[in-house]
Amino acid sequence: MAPTDPVRLRGPVLVRREKNTERSTTDQRLLDANQDTDWLHTDPWRVLRIQSEFVNGFGALAELPEAVSVFGSARTRPGDPAYEQAVELGRALSEAGYAVVTGGGPGQMEAANKGAWEAGGQSVGLGIELPMEQGLNRWVDLGLHFRYFFIRKTMFVKYTQAFVCTPGGFGTLDEFFEAITLVQTDKITRFPIVLLGVDFWTPLVDWIRGTLVENGMISASDTDLFLVTDSVTETVEYIRDAHHRAAQSAEQREDLYGVEHRGVER
Repeated sequence: MAPTDPVRLRGPVLVRREKNTERSTTDQRLLDANQDTDWLHTDPWRVLRIQSEFVNGFGALAELPEAVSVFGSARTRPGDPAYEQAVELGRALSEAGYAVVTGGGPGQMEAANKGAWEAGGQSVGLGIELPMEQGLNRWVDLGLHFRYFFIRKTMFVKYTQAFVCTPGGFGTLDEFFEAITLVQTDKITRFPIVLLGVDFWTPLVDWIRGTLVENGMISASDTDLFLVTDSVTETVEYIRDAHHRAAQSAEQREDLYGVEHRGVER
């Protein structure tokens, strides 16, 4: 037999076998001036905030030219070798025709944005809401501020074509390992990843090769997914060469598809 229980609709949701305790309508609660604000912190409302952050990010970055993400510590200051190298990196990337995208904060993020700005390139900062508010550094031309880390990460991956990790802490390590995981698992098209700073990164790379590879946790070939270097020039050349090879491969695939397609038509 078909259910005979009363049916209620909560917007698009059908509810059966649940006692109706509501004494007002959604419209009435919306227009009521004397309401509490607990609803601001419920999951359905968070979904709308998440949606709005994606929309704002996609809208702001959709027409961004080829871009490179630069990650690094927020704690360095002008005069620190890592800071000055990040300035040089931002300048070199801009001169090579890339927009420079950072987390928008101080330290090496600021340095890379500064180098891009001084070179006349596009300097982008994607900030994040933190307990210790940082704000966007003054060298950012185009800036967005996010509530949610995972949305910000999506923007880095979607709108940049290479990652460069300068010396940094947990945040930099997070970006490096997430990027290399996405590439390794073919979740994104392979793109160049660079660890800039041999002395800083070598202990980590030795652990990857000496522990992860030797214990069979990753393949030996996975260590070819990134470059370790001290050279800004080599970094830019590595990125440009990778993009050139990718463009050639895309053209070859298009040519092959065209031949196959014409063959089908005949």
